[in-house]
Amino acid sequence: MLVQSVCVGWQVYGLTRSPLALGIVGLVEFVPMFLLALPAGELADRFDPRRIIALASLLETLASALLLTFVLTRNTSVWPLYGVILLYGTARGFSGPATRSLLPFLVPPQRLPRSLALGSSITQFAIIAGPALGGFAYALGPAIAYGSALAASLVCAVAVLFLGGRRVSSDRTVLASRLARVREGIEFVRSRPVVYGAISLDLFAVLLGGAVSLLPVYARDILHVGPTGLGLLRSAPAFGAAMTALYLTRRPVERNVGPVMFAAVAIFGAGTIVFGMSKDFGLSLAALAVTGAADQISVYIRAALVQFATPDAMRGRVSAVSTLFISASNELGGFESGVTAALFGTVPAVILGGVGTLAVVAIWMRAFPLLRTVDRMGDVAPAGSSLSPEAG
Repeated sequence: MLVQSVCVGWQVYGLTRSPLALGIVGLVEFVPMFLLALPAGELADRFDPRRIIALASLLETLASALLLTFVLTRNTSVWPLYGVILLYGTARGFSGPATRSLLPFLVPPQRLPRSLALGSSITQFAIIAGPALGGFAYALGPAIAYGSALAASLVCAVAVLFLGGRRVSSDRTVLASRLARVREGIEFVRSRPVVYGAISLDLFAVLLGGAVSLLPVYARDILHVGPTGLGLLRSAPAFGAAMTALYLTRRPVERNVGPVMFAAVAIFGAGTIVFGMSKDFGLSLAALAVTGAADQISVYIRAALVQFATPDAMRGRVSAVSTLFISASNELGGFESGVTAALFGTVPAVILGGVGTLAVVAIWMRAFPLLRTVDRMGDVAPAGSSLSPEAG
Protein backbone atom coordinates (compact mmCIF):
# COMPACT_ATOMS: atom_id res chain seq x y z
CA MET A 1 0.00 0.00 0.00
CA LEU A 2 2.92 2.38 0.64
CA VAL A 3 3.88 2.19 -3.02
CA GLN A 4 0.39 2.49 -4.41
CA SER A 5 -0.74 5.23 -1.98
CA VAL A 6 1.52 7.72 -3.77
CA CYS A 7 0.00 6.73 -7.10
CA VAL A 8 -3.55 6.95 -5.77
CA GLY A 9 -2.99 10.41 -4.33
CA TRP A 10 -1.36 11.65 -7.54
CA GLN A 11 -4.12 10.15 -9.67
CA VAL A 12 -6.94 11.59 -7.56
CA TYR A 13 -5.46 15.08 -7.57
CA GLY A 14 -4.59 14.81 -11.26
CA LEU A 15 -8.18 13.87 -12.12
CA THR A 16 -9.82 16.49 -9.90
CA ARG A 17 -7.21 19.18 -9.07
CA SER A 18 -9.08 19.55 -5.79
CA PRO A 19 -7.57 19.29 -2.28
CA LEU A 20 -11.05 18.39 -1.06
CA ALA A 21 -10.93 15.26 -3.27
CA LEU A 22 -7.73 14.27 -1.45
CA GLY A 23 -9.55 14.78 1.84
CA ILE A 24 -12.36 12.52 0.68
CA VAL A 25 -9.75 9.77 0.19
CA GLY A 26 -9.05 9.90 3.92
CA LEU A 27 -12.74 9.95 4.81
CA VAL A 28 -13.56 6.96 2.58
CA GLU A 29 -10.73 4.96 4.14
CA PHE A 30 -11.72 5.98 7.67
CA VAL A 31 -15.39 4.95 7.54
CA PRO A 32 -14.90 1.14 7.35
CA MET A 33 -12.06 1.32 9.86
CA PHE A 34 -14.33 3.22 12.25
CA LEU A 35 -17.09 0.63 11.87
CA LEU A 36 -14.89 -2.47 12.06
CA ALA A 37 -12.02 -1.68 14.42
CA LEU A 38 -13.80 -2.41 17.72
CA PRO A 39 -15.47 -5.67 16.57
CA ALA A 40 -12.14 -6.70 15.03
CA GLY A 41 -10.42 -6.14 18.37
CA GLU A 42 -12.89 -8.48 20.04
CA LEU A 43 -12.11 -11.08 17.36
CA ALA A 44 -8.38 -10.65 17.98
CA ASP A 45 -8.93 -11.58 21.63
CA ARG A 46 -10.72 -14.82 20.64
CA PHE A 47 -8.83 -15.98 17.55
CA ASP A 48 -5.22 -16.15 16.44
CA PRO A 49 -4.26 -12.63 15.22
CA ARG A 50 -2.01 -14.24 12.60
CA ARG A 51 -5.01 -15.64 10.72
CA ILE A 52 -6.85 -12.33 10.87
CA ILE A 53 -3.84 -10.50 9.44
CA ALA A 54 -3.48 -13.09 6.67
CA LEU A 55 -7.14 -12.75 5.63
CA ALA A 56 -6.86 -8.96 5.64
CA SER A 57 -3.76 -9.18 3.43
CA LEU A 58 -5.75 -11.21 0.91
CA LEU A 59 -8.36 -8.44 0.88
CA GLU A 60 -5.59 -5.90 0.23
CA THR A 61 -4.45 -8.11 -2.63
CA LEU A 62 -7.89 -7.79 -4.17
CA ALA A 63 -7.74 -4.01 -3.79
CA SER A 64 -4.37 -3.91 -5.57
CA ALA A 65 -5.76 -6.06 -8.37
CA LEU A 66 -8.66 -3.62 -8.84
CA LEU A 67 -6.27 -0.65 -8.96
CA LEU A 68 -4.23 -2.46 -11.57
CA THR A 69 -7.40 -3.02 -13.59
CA PHE A 70 -8.24 0.68 -13.22
CA VAL A 71 -5.04 1.84 -14.91
CA LEU A 72 -4.98 -0.92 -17.53
CA THR A 73 -8.49 0.04 -18.68
CA ARG A 74 -7.53 3.76 -18.71
CA ASN A 75 -10.47 4.74 -16.54
CA THR A 76 -10.75 8.52 -16.02
CA SER A 77 -13.43 8.60 -13.30
CA VAL A 78 -12.36 9.14 -9.70
CA TRP A 79 -15.25 7.15 -8.19
CA PRO A 80 -13.78 3.68 -8.81
CA LEU A 81 -10.69 4.82 -6.93
CA TYR A 82 -12.84 5.72 -3.94
CA GLY A 83 -14.44 2.28 -4.11
CA VAL A 84 -11.05 0.56 -3.97
CA ILE A 85 -9.96 2.78 -1.08
CA LEU A 86 -13.12 1.72 0.75
CA LEU A 87 -12.11 -1.91 0.28
CA TYR A 88 -8.60 -1.20 1.55
CA GLY A 89 -10.03 0.58 4.59
CA THR A 90 -12.07 -2.54 5.31
CA ALA A 91 -8.91 -4.65 5.27
CA ARG A 92 -7.15 -2.26 7.60
CA GLY A 93 -10.14 -2.23 9.93
CA PHE A 94 -9.69 -5.96 10.48
CA SER A 95 -5.89 -6.11 10.48
CA GLY A 96 -5.10 -3.06 12.63
CA PRO A 97 -6.10 -4.44 16.06
CA ALA A 98 -4.65 -7.87 15.30
CA THR A 99 -1.33 -6.40 14.17
CA ARG A 100 -0.97 -4.10 17.17
CA SER A 101 -1.85 -6.83 19.66
CA LEU A 102 0.50 -9.48 18.22
CA LEU A 103 3.98 -8.32 19.27
CA PRO A 104 3.71 -9.13 23.03
CA PHE A 105 2.95 -12.73 22.01
CA LEU A 106 6.12 -12.89 19.89
CA VAL A 107 8.79 -11.61 22.30
CA PRO A 108 9.44 -11.89 26.07
CA PRO A 109 8.48 -8.89 28.27
CA GLN A 110 12.03 -7.67 28.86
CA ARG A 111 12.59 -7.35 25.12
CA LEU A 112 9.36 -5.55 24.30
CA PRO A 113 10.63 -1.92 24.31
CA ARG A 114 13.58 -2.73 22.05
CA SER A 115 11.37 -4.93 19.87
CA LEU A 116 8.90 -2.08 19.44
CA ALA A 117 11.72 0.21 18.37
CA LEU A 118 13.19 -2.41 16.03
CA GLY A 119 9.79 -3.12 14.51
CA SER A 120 9.23 0.61 14.04
CA SER A 121 12.60 1.01 12.34
CA ILE A 122 11.82 -1.79 9.88
CA THR A 123 8.40 -0.28 9.22
CA GLN A 124 9.88 3.16 8.68
CA PHE A 125 12.46 1.84 6.23
CA ALA A 126 9.57 0.32 4.30
CA ILE A 127 7.78 3.67 4.44
CA ILE A 128 10.91 5.38 3.11
CA ALA A 129 11.34 2.96 0.22
CA GLY A 130 7.64 2.53 -0.57
CA PRO A 131 6.66 6.12 -1.46
CA ALA A 132 9.99 6.80 -3.17
CA LEU A 133 9.62 3.69 -5.30
CA GLY A 134 5.98 4.58 -5.88
CA GLY A 135 6.94 7.98 -7.26
CA PHE A 136 9.54 6.50 -9.58
CA ALA A 137 7.18 3.69 -10.59
CA TYR A 138 4.44 6.15 -11.47
CA ALA A 139 6.85 7.97 -13.73
CA LEU A 140 7.40 4.63 -15.51
CA GLY A 141 3.75 3.61 -15.32
CA PRO A 142 1.34 3.12 -12.39
CA ALA A 143 0.70 -0.49 -13.41
CA ILE A 144 4.19 -1.35 -12.15
CA ALA A 145 3.42 0.10 -8.73
CA TYR A 146 0.06 -1.64 -8.40
CA GLY A 147 1.46 -4.94 -9.65
CA SER A 148 4.26 -4.90 -7.08
CA ALA A 149 1.79 -4.05 -4.29
CA LEU A 150 -0.36 -7.00 -5.34
CA ALA A 151 2.62 -9.38 -5.10
CA ALA A 152 3.70 -7.97 -1.72
CA SER A 153 0.23 -8.48 -0.23
CA LEU A 154 0.24 -12.12 -1.29
CA VAL A 155 3.64 -12.70 0.27
CA CYS A 156 2.49 -11.07 3.53
CA ALA A 157 -0.63 -13.24 3.68
CA VAL A 158 1.48 -16.39 3.56
CA ALA A 159 4.44 -15.26 5.69
CA VAL A 160 2.41 -14.09 8.70
CA LEU A 161 0.98 -17.59 9.20
CA PHE A 162 4.48 -18.93 9.91
CA LEU A 163 5.27 -16.52 12.76
CA GLY A 164 6.21 -18.30 15.99
CA GLY A 165 5.78 -17.17 19.60
CA ARG A 166 3.14 -18.02 22.16
CA ARG A 167 -0.48 -18.30 21.17
CA VAL A 168 -3.43 -16.32 22.44
CA SER A 169 -4.84 -17.83 25.61
CA SER A 170 -8.51 -16.94 25.39
CA ASP A 171 -11.10 -17.88 27.96
CA ARG A 172 -13.71 -19.97 26.12
CA THR A 173 -15.96 -19.95 29.19
CA VAL A 174 -16.65 -16.21 28.97
CA LEU A 175 -20.40 -15.72 28.63
CA ALA A 176 -20.39 -11.99 27.97
CA SER A 177 -21.85 -10.92 24.66
CA ARG A 178 -19.59 -9.57 21.95
CA LEU A 179 -21.04 -6.10 22.45
CA ALA A 180 -20.31 -6.29 26.17
CA ARG A 181 -16.74 -7.40 25.47
CA VAL A 182 -16.24 -4.48 23.09
CA ARG A 183 -17.59 -2.17 25.77
CA GLU A 184 -15.10 -3.64 28.24
CA GLY A 185 -12.25 -2.57 25.99
CA ILE A 186 -13.58 0.99 25.73
CA GLU A 187 -14.13 1.23 29.49
CA PHE A 188 -10.64 -0.13 30.16
CA VAL A 189 -9.08 2.64 28.07
CA ARG A 190 -11.26 5.33 29.66
CA SER A 191 -10.37 4.12 33.16
CA ARG A 192 -6.60 4.31 32.58
CA PRO A 193 -5.53 7.99 32.34
CA VAL A 194 -2.10 7.06 30.99
CA VAL A 195 -3.54 4.94 28.15
CA TYR A 196 -6.41 7.32 27.38
CA GLY A 197 -4.17 10.38 27.51
CA ALA A 198 -1.45 8.88 25.30
CA ILE A 199 -3.88 7.63 22.64
CA SER A 200 -5.97 10.81 22.55
CA LEU A 201 -2.86 13.02 22.42
CA ASP A 202 -1.77 11.22 19.26
CA LEU A 203 -5.30 11.47 17.86
CA PHE A 204 -5.70 15.23 18.12
CA ALA A 205 -2.07 16.13 17.40
CA VAL A 206 -1.98 14.25 14.10
CA LEU A 207 -5.62 15.08 13.30
CA LEU A 208 -4.68 18.76 13.27
CA GLY A 209 -1.02 18.64 12.29
CA GLY A 210 -0.89 15.95 9.61
CA ALA A 211 0.01 17.36 6.18
CA VAL A 212 0.57 14.09 4.30
CA SER A 213 -2.76 14.14 2.48
CA LEU A 214 -1.92 17.54 0.95
CA LEU A 215 1.51 16.56 -0.33
CA PRO A 216 0.23 16.06 -3.92
CA VAL A 217 -0.79 19.73 -3.90
CA TYR A 218 2.66 20.79 -2.69
CA ALA A 219 4.41 18.55 -5.20
CA ARG A 220 2.37 19.72 -8.20
CA ASP A 221 1.46 23.36 -7.49
CA ILE A 222 3.79 24.78 -4.80
CA LEU A 223 7.17 23.04 -5.06
CA HIS A 224 6.72 21.90 -8.70
CA VAL A 225 8.61 18.61 -8.28
CA GLY A 226 6.27 16.13 -10.02
CA PRO A 227 5.43 12.55 -8.96
CA THR A 228 9.07 11.70 -8.24
CA GLY A 229 9.28 14.65 -5.87
CA LEU A 230 6.00 13.57 -4.30
CA GLY A 231 7.52 10.18 -3.57
CA LEU A 232 10.50 11.87 -1.88
CA LEU A 233 8.20 14.13 0.13
CA ARG A 234 6.22 11.10 1.29
CA SER A 235 9.47 9.34 2.22
CA ALA A 236 11.00 12.24 4.17
CA PRO A 237 8.97 11.77 7.40
CA ALA A 238 9.71 8.05 7.28
CA PHE A 239 13.44 8.74 6.86
CA GLY A 240 13.46 10.86 10.00
CA ALA A 241 11.38 8.24 11.81
CA ALA A 242 13.63 5.37 10.69
CA MET A 243 16.81 7.07 11.88
CA THR A 244 15.16 7.77 15.21
CA ALA A 245 13.82 4.21 15.50
CA LEU A 246 17.30 2.80 14.87
CA TYR A 247 18.67 5.04 17.61
CA LEU A 248 15.92 3.87 19.96
CA THR A 249 16.84 0.22 19.37
CA ARG A 250 20.25 1.00 20.89
CA ARG A 251 19.23 3.72 23.31
CA PRO A 252 15.57 3.25 24.25
CA VAL A 253 13.87 5.93 26.30
CA GLU A 254 14.11 4.61 29.86
CA ARG A 255 13.44 7.65 32.06
CA ASN A 256 11.09 10.65 31.92
CA VAL A 257 9.04 8.98 29.19
CA GLY A 258 6.01 11.24 29.78
CA PRO A 259 7.84 14.58 29.40
CA VAL A 260 9.79 13.23 26.41
CA MET A 261 6.56 12.26 24.63
CA PHE A 262 5.02 15.71 25.12
CA ALA A 263 8.22 17.39 23.89
CA ALA A 264 8.23 15.20 20.80
CA VAL A 265 4.65 16.10 19.90
CA ALA A 266 5.49 19.80 20.30
CA ILE A 267 8.43 19.42 17.91
CA PHE A 268 6.09 17.67 15.47
CA GLY A 269 3.81 20.71 15.50
CA ALA A 270 6.69 23.14 15.02
CA GLY A 271 8.07 21.11 12.10
CA THR A 272 4.62 21.13 10.48
CA ILE A 273 4.54 24.94 10.64
CA VAL A 274 7.98 25.18 8.99
CA PHE A 275 6.91 22.81 6.23
CA GLY A 276 3.71 24.73 5.62
CA MET A 277 5.63 27.99 5.14
CA SER A 278 8.44 26.54 3.01
CA LYS A 279 8.68 27.01 -0.74
CA ASP A 280 12.10 25.37 -0.97
CA PHE A 281 12.19 21.65 -1.75
CA GLY A 282 15.24 20.96 0.44
CA LEU A 283 13.82 22.81 3.45
CA SER A 284 10.50 21.05 2.97
CA LEU A 285 12.21 17.65 3.00
CA ALA A 286 14.15 18.59 6.15
CA ALA A 287 11.02 19.85 7.94
CA LEU A 288 9.13 16.66 7.09
CA ALA A 289 12.07 14.55 8.31
CA VAL A 290 11.96 16.39 11.64
CA THR A 291 8.23 15.76 11.98
CA GLY A 292 8.83 12.09 11.26
CA ALA A 293 11.58 11.84 13.87
CA ALA A 294 9.44 13.56 16.50
CA ASP A 295 6.40 11.46 15.64
CA GLN A 296 8.46 8.28 15.94
CA ILE A 297 9.46 9.13 19.51
CA SER A 298 5.84 9.85 20.38
CA VAL A 299 4.56 6.67 18.71
CA TYR A 300 7.27 4.54 20.33
CA ILE A 301 6.45 5.78 23.83
CA ARG A 302 2.69 5.63 23.30
CA ALA A 303 2.83 2.07 21.93
CA ALA A 304 5.03 0.90 24.79
CA LEU A 305 2.85 2.53 27.46
CA VAL A 306 -0.29 0.96 26.00
CA GLN A 307 1.32 -2.49 25.80
CA PHE A 308 2.72 -2.34 29.33
CA ALA A 309 -0.58 -1.09 30.79
CA THR A 310 -2.77 -3.74 29.10
CA PRO A 311 -3.29 -7.33 30.36
CA ASP A 312 -3.14 -10.16 27.81
CA ALA A 313 -6.89 -10.81 27.84
CA MET A 314 -7.61 -7.22 26.78
CA ARG A 315 -4.91 -6.67 24.15
CA GLY A 316 -7.09 -7.12 21.08
CA ARG A 317 -9.84 -4.81 22.31
CA VAL A 318 -7.47 -2.13 23.60
CA SER A 319 -5.53 -2.33 20.34
CA ALA A 320 -8.85 -1.88 18.54
CA VAL A 321 -9.51 1.36 20.42
CA SER A 322 -5.95 2.46 19.65
CA THR A 323 -6.45 1.57 15.98
CA LEU A 324 -9.67 3.57 15.91
CA PHE A 325 -7.92 6.61 17.33
CA ILE A 326 -4.96 6.24 14.98
CA SER A 327 -7.15 5.84 11.92
CA ALA A 328 -9.12 8.91 13.00
CA SER A 329 -5.91 10.92 13.31
CA ASN A 330 -4.53 9.79 9.95
CA GLU A 331 -7.44 9.18 7.59
CA LEU A 332 -9.97 11.53 9.19
CA GLY A 333 -7.13 14.01 9.62
CA GLY A 334 -6.63 13.81 5.87
CA PHE A 335 -10.27 14.74 5.36
CA GLU A 336 -9.93 17.63 7.81
CA SER A 337 -6.86 18.87 5.93
CA GLY A 338 -8.68 18.66 2.60
CA VAL A 339 -11.69 20.60 3.88
CA THR A 340 -9.51 23.25 5.57
CA ALA A 341 -7.38 23.64 2.44
CA ALA A 342 -10.50 24.04 0.30
CA LEU A 343 -11.79 26.76 2.65
CA PHE A 344 -8.62 28.69 3.50
CA GLY A 345 -5.98 27.52 1.05
CA THR A 346 -3.37 24.77 1.30
CA VAL A 347 -0.57 26.72 3.01
CA PRO A 348 -2.78 28.35 5.70
CA ALA A 349 -4.38 24.96 6.39
CA VAL A 350 -1.02 23.31 7.12
CA ILE A 351 0.21 26.22 9.27
CA LEU A 352 -3.01 26.32 11.28
CA GLY A 353 -2.72 22.56 11.80
CA GLY A 354 0.76 22.94 13.28
CA VAL A 355 -0.42 25.70 15.61
CA GLY A 356 -3.34 23.49 16.65
CA THR A 357 -0.92 20.68 17.53
CA LEU A 358 1.03 22.97 19.85
CA ALA A 359 -2.25 23.98 21.51
CA VAL A 360 -3.18 20.31 22.01
CA VAL A 361 0.15 19.67 23.77
CA ALA A 362 -0.48 22.52 26.21
CA ILE A 363 -4.04 21.37 26.95
CA TRP A 364 -3.13 17.69 27.40
CA MET A 365 -0.27 18.48 29.77
CA ARG A 366 -2.80 20.08 32.10
CA ALA A 367 -5.56 17.52 31.52
CA PHE A 368 -3.39 14.41 32.09
CA PRO A 369 -0.86 15.19 34.84
CA LEU A 370 -0.29 11.48 35.52
CA LEU A 371 0.82 10.93 31.92
CA ARG A 372 3.04 13.99 32.11
CA THR A 373 4.89 12.57 35.12
CA VAL A 374 5.42 8.94 34.00
CA ASP A 375 9.08 8.05 34.55
CA ARG A 376 9.61 4.43 33.38
CA MET A 377 7.58 2.27 30.99
CA GLY A 378 7.12 -0.50 33.53
CA ASP A 379 5.60 1.89 36.06
CA VAL A 380 2.22 1.63 34.28
CA ALA A 381 2.06 -2.20 34.19
CA PRO A 382 -0.75 -3.60 36.37
CA ALA A 383 0.20 -6.10 39.07
CA GLY A 384 0.14 -9.64 37.74
CA SER A 385 0.47 -8.57 34.11
CA SER A 386 2.73 -10.63 31.83
CA LEU A 387 4.71 -7.40 31.28
CA SER A 388 4.94 -6.29 34.89
CA PRO A 389 8.45 -6.06 36.38
CA GLU A 390 7.92 -9.14 38.56
CA ALA A 391 6.86 -11.14 35.48
CA GLY A 392 10.10 -10.27 33.69
